[in-house]
Amino acid sequence: MAKSTASLRVFGDNLDPDAISRALGHSPTQSYRIGDLISPKRRPEKRKCGMWLLAVPDAAPEDFQEQVDALLSKLTEDLNIWLQLTEKYQVDLYCGFFMETTNQGFMLSTRTMSILVARGIEIGFDVYSPSPEEEVEYWAKQEGKAGGGAIVSSPRESHPQALPEPDVNLSIHPAPIVQSS
Repeated sequence: MAKSTASLRVFGDNLDPDAISRALGHSPTQSYRIGDLISPKRRPEKRKCGMWLLAVPDAAPEDFQEQVDALLSKLTEDLNIWLQLTEKYQVDLYCGFFMETTNQGFMLSTRTMSILVARGIEIGFDVYSPSPEEEVEYWAKQEGKAGGGAIVSSPRESHPQALPEPDVNLSIHPAPIVQSS
């Protein structure tokens, strides 16, 4: 089953995690300041910038929509605060998509995209495909579910082989015939 991860991240050289928490109205899942040690157990290396991160639980099956809604519902709706933050810091929504099989997809609603744009939040996706072994296992299970017959597509799903039922409906719109004289 496909899985998704999502977190809101704020990065900056002079970032004060406590100030970000006050502005957004929520404590981070993880934070650090510029100069903090990356790992005290390894050779001493310092952070090159500060970060404030708020994560939500992973979703399986994938549900970016619910995860983004859960993140934003915890934070201020004041667009002036978001404007100040995005002018001073790099603010993004990081999303990880772990596919169960190749050629899968996902969607975000226009409402969610509008909310992100209004706040100046960039969005990035890291997409991870399954290993060849996981891919073979997935298709073997699908063939077993179909009783050795054809696999039928469902919404937001794509398959590398032809399906008896398409997952996209296309309308036919006749084009006018233009004849040259």
